[in-house]
Amino acid sequence: MELLHFTGQVWRPPYEASSQLLQVTAGCTHNKCKFCSLYHGTKFRLSPITEVEEDLKVIQDYQPRARRVFLTGANPFALSYNRLLDLGLLIRKYLRHCESIGMFARISDIKPKTVEELKNLRHLGFDGISIGTESGDDDTLAAMNKGYTANDIIEQCKKLEEANIRYNLVYLTGLAGKGKGKRNAINTANVFNQLSPFTVNFVSLTVFSESELYEEIQRGSFVEATEHERLLELRTFISRLHINLNSATLL
Repeated sequence: MELLHFTGQVWRPPYEASSQLLQVTAGCTHNKCKFCSLYHGTKFRLSPITEVEEDLKVIQDYQPRARRVFLTGANPFALSYNRLLDLGLLIRKYLRHCESIGMFARISDIKPKTVEELKNLRHLGFDGISIGTESGDDDTLAAMNKGYTANDIIEQCKKLEEANIRYNLVYLTGLAGKGKGKRNAINTANVFNQLSPFTVNFVSLTVFSESELYEEIQRGSFVEATEHERLLELRTFISRLHINLNSATLL
């Protein structure tokens, strides 16, 4: 059996369990978030088109009726509009039954793309984009070196909505640190309430030794929130969240 090309850490959200994985990038373009060590030691790289095509030929042989493809890597949506367009056409060429193409994205990946370009990508099947927002609180975003602001989240996600591209948002409890969870929850809920995500995913912060945040904890410059604080933070967030639950799912 021929093997597909995969580099470094490969993972997908639980709700993509039935999706066919395809590598088009490896690593993360940003790779500076203080809490993240997932792509530690993996440099960002583009998969050559020839390599992607080789993998699609294998998938065509073993999963010819795949209905959804999930592009692996931290943020394949960072690829240029033209590159994504080419990849979408290539996927369509080999997987005729494919209905949608998903991936991870950073807020900054959306910014260079116009609404018209996003609409064209949606027409090709790009849909269900998973965005690791983590927070909508400017102080927390800056402290964790996320590389964007709460206003950026609103502006860029509204572009996706205008293009009819569904997206998922992530909220990471404990990220603000001890004593700051309530503020983080309220401000993040205020941001999310201005948007229409398909799902909102809750995750709790786990700090690994390879991360920059771990070093801050060792120095005493960051103090982790207790589990009790995180539960109160999550309760505050949910109580303040007023998005349309007829079209959004909380996970």
